[in-house]
Amino acid sequence: MDKPSNIHATAIVVGKTGLLFMGPSGWGKSMLAFTCINEAQRLGISSALVADDQALLSEVDGSVIAACPASIAGLLELRGTGLVRLPHIASAAMHYAILPASPTGEKRLPPEGERTTIAGSIELPVIRLLANTPLPLAILMAKAPDIGQ
Repeated sequence: MDKPSNIHATAIVVGKTGLLFMGPSGWGKSMLAFTCINEAQRLGISSALVADDQALLSEVDGSVIAACPASIAGLLELRGTGLVRLPHIASAAMHYAILPASPTGEKRLPPEGERTTIAGSIELPVIRLLANTPLPLAILMAKAPDIGQ
């Protein structure tokens, strides 16, 4: 196994589905992930933080695995609020890359079957989401029925 790639992303698990929030600094990755975790818990779906800000990604037996540097395990930074402590797990398989949708609407319908290369040859299917989405988990579940399972 190669050395994991350290990428700027937030990784969570909802049910058994791993979600990797990627995008530019200030996009709202941490807030979207935090909202999804809380929404899932409110619905009785297990959920946990894997990593915030830094995710260590590797490919193991065809699966994309995200892990967290030990120094930030269980911590998520909410802009303007500071660090919050959340239920967390050390590593998990990631199933989708959550990327920013276009706020101007020029690509209202992203390409079907869109995938993104994350690091080296590691790639995931993409779901696009706006940062100010009030119920991001509901949208993610509508786009990918296996989320929360």
